[in-house]
Amino acid sequence: MARRTGTRLFAGHELRALRQRVGLGQAAMAARVGLSVSYLSQLENDDRPITPAVGEAFAKAFPIDWNRDTAGDAERRLATLREAFADPLFATAEVGPQMLHRMVEQQPVFADQFVRLHDAWRRAEERLQLVDDRIASGVPGDDRLPWEEVRDWFHEEGNYVDPIDRAAEALADDLDAEPLPEALIAHALKHRHGVDIVTAADDGGGMLRRFDRARGLLTIGSAQPPETRRFMMAHQLVQLELDREIASVAAEARFRAAEAFPLLSVGLANYAAGALLMPYRRFRDTARGLRHDIDRLCQRFGVSFEQACHRLSTLQRPAERGIPFFFCRVDMAGNITKRHSATRLQFARFGGACPLWIVHEAVAIPDRILVQLAEMPDGVRYVQMAKGLVKPSGSFTRAPRRFAVALGCEVEHARDFIYADALDLGNPGAVTPIGISCRLCPREHCDQRAFPPAGRPIEVDADRRDVVPYRMS
Repeated sequence: MARRTGTRLFAGHELRALRQRVGLGQAAMAARVGLSVSYLSQLENDDRPITPAVGEAFAKAFPIDWNRDTAGDAERRLATLREAFADPLFATAEVGPQMLHRMVEQQPVFADQFVRLHDAWRRAEERLQLVDDRIASGVPGDDRLPWEEVRDWFHEEGNYVDPIDRAAEALADDLDAEPLPEALIAHALKHRHGVDIVTAADDGGGMLRRFDRARGLLTIGSAQPPETRRFMMAHQLVQLELDREIASVAAEARFRAAEAFPLLSVGLANYAAGALLMPYRRFRDTARGLRHDIDRLCQRFGVSFEQACHRLSTLQRPAERGIPFFFCRVDMAGNITKRHSATRLQFARFGGACPLWIVHEAVAIPDRILVQLAEMPDGVRYVQMAKGLVKPSGSFTRAPRRFAVALGCEVEHARDFIYADALDLGNPGAVTPIGISCRLCPREHCDQRAFPPAGRPIEVDADRRDVVPYRMS
């Protein structure tokens, strides 16, 4: 634990632990932070305190680890205040490291209230964006479908459900195997719950999994790949093992449609299955060590590409957070069928997504990873990867399901995201300007615009024809 002497912060033990965890020698770490090796050695030996400027350098080089390792109240307050001021809303504010530190030390109550106010503003902006999205897309009132209510519930929870996640992690520790083999899951189902597993050919209805409670029989479609089969078995195990935890969380939800409650229970069981196959701490630490290389994570934990991407977007446990990622799945028609963002990027809930987004190209090119450096209208840049996937149908009479998944983070985390290595982050010409959707995007000069932004008048010149046949007033 970092210790303070007066207003001076000493964190030698935390610095050494951080350096060992990220696998850097003193010279490499000093170079990354911009210090001399001798200065870093003095910091690690508690011969020198960490000044505000040095603390900011570590926070910039290791944004997740540094905020966690210097875990005193003042440091946590400083981390949240720094994150708030990183919002493009304050782009013109001249607030440097010294000012932030003075605010934390001299006005801690004000700092806390400022962070709360900013957080409330962000939530209000998201709600306003939802209303704008609904109006612009012609969706009257709160006419969300039950599955949309459940989707938004997970979004509002930050896509992290603490009691379910911890219970699944405890179950994984009890089973004590990594990766968790199919035979061990089958053994747990049989000996803990009397459930037998059989495989059945496709009956023409696209059956993936069917559970007969009366007979204690789990049937899995024979066309499913090993990763999907294993996930289905894990789903059934957590549904039985964590039934109380799932029921307790679902009981606290507030939905308009009655059908949303069973959908939430299924969603929570899916969440728990992912947490069982990829236990929180082990998966997060492995992901950091592999720089979030999805293919290597799939090999290590025996999961599919989509399952690994989705799990990475859930690593938001307080005090043990992973990198904030956004994740989505898009079908051939451009519909976003899964979405979550732990970043400032938010997806359109109604209508289509930005056509410049690389995920659309990935749908048409299965099994190839594409990368993109994108910038939203607010100026925040993201590094992202997308991969097209094909799920077999098991029959010539039914077309396979084709879609793409995308995973990305803000550019400040690029060093820990292996896919950013293929991008020229310092080249302004390598940036692709994207938006949430055409109806919400304020960009005036975009050749891919499908609709004018809602609420903006347009001008049409009958004697001139550009790529977009109108201009915005």
